[in-house]
Order: sequence, then C-alpha cells, then structure tokens
Amino acid sequence: MQQLISKKGDLLDKNGQLIEKGYSTTPVKIYNPENVSLYPVSWLNKIRIKEWDYYGITTKDYFVSATISHIGYAGLVFVYFIDFKTKQYIEDTLITPPGKGFTLGRSGDDDSYFKKDGITFAFRKKGNEREIYVRWPQFGKGKGFHAHWILQQTPHDSIVMLTPIGKKRFYYNQKINCMPASGAFLLDGQEYGFGYGKALATLDWGRGVWEYKSFWNWASASWFLPDGTPFGLNLGEGFGDLSYATENCFFINGRIHKLDKVTFNYDNTNFMKPWYFESNDGRLGLTFSPFFERVATSNLLIITSEVHQLFGIYNGFVIDNSGKKIQVANIIGWAEEHQARW
Repeated sequence: MQQLISKKGDLLDKNGQLIEKGYSTTPVKIYNPENVSLYPVSWLNKIRIKEWDYYGITTKDYFVSATISHIGYAGLVFVYFIDFKTKQYIEDTLITPPGKGFTLGRSGDDDSYFKKDGITFAFRKKGNEREIYVRWPQFGKGKGFHAHWILQQTPHDSIVMLTPIGKKRFYYNQKINCMPASGAFLLDGQEYGFGYGKALATLDWGRGVWEYKSFWNWASASWFLPDGTPFGLNLGEGFGDLSYATENCFFINGRIHKLDKVTFNYDNTNFMKPWYFESNDGRLGLTFSPFFERVATSNLLIITSEVHQLFGIYNGFVIDNSGKKIQVANIIGWAEEHQARW
C-alpha cells in the first residue's frame, strides 16, 4: 500500500514518533527535532539526529556535487567531481567535530550554511530559485573549488518520505529531480560552465534518526529523454518500514508517477556489472550499465561509512499513470550501495 499524506502539521508527536507515515509530493509536515525522545537526556537525543542537504548537477560530460551535513556528533561538508570522458575524479571532505559552523534549515525551503577557516557553503532558496555558493580554497590538496549555481525549482512534484525506523526512529526526506541548472565552477584553475537545457540538478534533503548500523540502496537520474523531455528517476530500499510507502517513482515533465516495490539486482562483488531494476506492478524495467565507480570510505572509530556509487546509463521502459509505455534510452544517472555505522 502506498499511503499518500496531504494533511499539514507537525512531523513528530511528543513521544518522538511520526504522526503519519507514508509519502507525499510536497513536504507537508513540519520537522520538529526537539520532540526526538530516544533518551531522557536531551543532548543524547541531539547527537543521534542526522541532517543533510545534498546537491548534484548532471551534464553530458561530468557530474559535480556539494553537500552540507551534520550527523549529531560531527559536521561534514564535501564536494566531488567526475569527468565522464577522462574518468578524472576529485573529492574532498572536511569533518569538524562537534560540528561548529553549521546551520541546516528545518525545511527544504530554508537556507543552510557552513562557514569556517575561509571555507563557505551557502545554500539559499529564493522563490522558485535555489542558489548554491561554495568557496573552498584548500579543496583537493590546494586545487581549490569555487562554485555559483542557480537552480530553477519550477512548480512540480517531488518525492517526500515519512518512514518509521523502529519505534522511535524515523527518516524525513525530500528528493527533487530535474531542476534546470545554470552556473559555473572553478576547479584547479579550470572553469566549467553550464546553462539551462544542458544541465539538470537533484536535491536530496534528509532529516532523521537512524539505527547505528544502516544499509541502503539508492538509484537516481535527472536527464533528458530522446525527445528532450526531462526525465527523473528515484528508487530506494534497505532501511526502515516501507510497508506504508516506498520512494520508488519516476518523473516526466515534473509530474510524479508512483511505483510500488522495485527490486535491485546487482553483483556486490563486482559493482561494475550491469544492474537490473524491475517493479512488482510491471511498470518499470530498466538496465543500468555503469561506466564509473566512485568509492567513498571513512573510518573514524565510532563513525564508519562505505559507499559504492556507480555512474552509468539507464535503458529500458516505464509505464506512466495513464498506461502509456515510454522508452527510456541513454539516461545518465547513478546507483549506489551504502553501509554505515553512525
């Protein structure tokens, strides 16, 4: 069952439980982390909260991403760049225990910031525009990174998940696909620019309290069908109680087409082999052919993380809400496996 939520109100009750569980196409619930109540001591509750704003820009030649996040006992910012043609890959992460200098908004419409030691991340929402600004002189062992992007969030659907994790844990997440993007960034003295119609952006906005040991799969794409129509894909599994709703869906021209369950079939001994995706309702059948594997690991005693994020091409079909079968061809996107202790 896919339980659609439309009633506005608080996210958590006084006991820290989700008041409603399911999905929506806009963030109708108000995030109120002060109601988290895993423990009787408030500061212990605060260090179990995970929050992040992740932006990714897809062009036909490269992918670039910037993130502000806070995982309770540490703050993290990171940027990475992948050149699809040359396979150049540059990534850097700054971790600041206990997370000073971070401000993360309570909703996807609020601003998020990080500023410390000459490094600035500023994610701002102004009407239907999102402004992304990053200044990081020390990025990549002195290569430097400076970015200014404008994303157009024209009125369209997103996928918003209100997922229970056990009795008092939860995941509140909004993913927005296919935002037209314009801007530029400077990396190691080289300027990269892109304009509307040539680049599409994805936002992953997440807030929640997770189990210490977590696992998930995520598949996503924001690109153009052969006729130029924007096509977005979002598939996920592996965490929480998904009996109320899954995050599986696709977007055509900004409108959501909701799916039920989708299986991820891949070889975790060789992530570069093709991945296969099928929905139980017969409305999706995709093959994902990777051409690049990003591996990101961290091991900070109580915090460990291992991500295998594959970039590649989606081909296959989807069936929209009207029953029309649409061929998916040469869609650039990614699929990942993530294991964490955090």
